Amino acid sequence: DRAFTFYYPENLEALVDAGAELVFVDALCDTSLPCVDALYIGGGFPEVFMQELSDNRSLRLDIRAAARSGLPIYAECGGLMYLARRIAWKGQTAEMVGVLPCDVEMTVRPQGHGYVIAEAADGHPFLSAGTIMRGHEFHNSRVVNRREDLSTAYRLLRGNGLGGGRDGLVYRNVLASYTHLHASGSPGWAEGLVAWACADINKAALASKLNDG
Repeated sequence: DRAFTFYYPENLEALVDAGAELVFVDALCDTSLPCVDALYIGGGFPEVFMQELSDNRSLRLDIRAAARSGLPIYAECGGLMYLARRIAWKGQTAEMVGVLPCDVEMTVRPQGHGYVIAEAADGHPFLSAGTIMRGHEFHNSRVVNRREDLSTAYRLLRGNGLGGGRDGLVYRNVLASYTHLHASGSPGWAEGLVAWACADINKAALASKLNDG
């Protein structure tokens, strides 16, 4: 949709090659989240559409409920901003999904711009620690009012990310980073993301079977 326009075509192709069936969501117009096994929210300019995104309350609540139920969610840059509690820009504030316990504020100067080399840290939801990923960042925003105990998925060998040499907030079954990864420079990313979704499906099926006795 107009708010989230940045997806490398190669990333979508890699997900399909890894076995995913893609279902597209319009965050501005769709009033409910379709039945999906994982959610990928790419980059874009949510600040430009923040009031429209905020006004679509039913979708925001659907995504929040799905996240709290354990739906795997992978988000990059604009997606991270959308999953925060709120976005502040030009003296205005708009409520976002509220999955991540943090806020986002827009800045005049870029907070990160250029190529990124990231190393997966312990606790990454679908990549082995030490895996090297490559991508880029370009964001005029920063995370503020962040809960102090939030862990991060990446140690940055190059790039700014969240600051302090880290990127990739991890909370519940959510991974949200400022880094835009590219599948060709991030071996195993697509396969790992699809496996993460499948693992969650298998856990849900097992729980249902156990509950049925």
